Amino acid sequence: MAEQDSVPQIDLFQVVRIVASYVRHYQVEPDQLAALIVGVHHALAGLGRAPPAQQPLRPAVPIRRSVQQEYVVCLECGFRAQTLRRHLRDAHDLEIGDYRVRWNLPIDHPLIAPAYSARRSRIAKAIGLGRRATVPPRTEPVPTTPQRVTRRRGRRPRRPTTIS
Repeated sequence: MAEQDSVPQIDLFQVVRIVASYVRHYQVEPDQLAALIVGVHHALAGLGRAPPAQQPLRPAVPIRRSVQQEYVVCLECGFRAQTLRRHLRDAHDLEIGDYRVRWNLPIDHPLIAPAYSARRSRIAKAIGLGRRATVPPRTEPVPTTPQRVTRRRGRRPRRPTTIS
């Protein structure tokens, strides 16, 4: 047991070679040199050890209860909002895709409150978004013979100036 808890033997000459090579290529302040040596020593001591196992993530609320009619709840911190996009980006530095991967959420898991989404949909339909533009019926008769359309080319001619 005591043998497992002790620090493994590190070749100090290897630490010196690594630090010397680093200092040769990068500019290091004298007060940072001790921290660099300690960092390299700890890194070499950690080689061969298994990384510490991370505890499984626990959501702030159960996933099934994270979507309510009037709000959605952030699984990271329990924050209630109508939409989580800005909260995730600002508070947790996560994009929507990263959030879904982190919590193993399906692609169709809503991150916008259903009532808010329905309200926005009603407003958009009321002002006419999402419909194709209707073409008003023609009131003038369609010419039977094709007429030649001449187009102007170049700049407009200058207006004549009148001297008074």
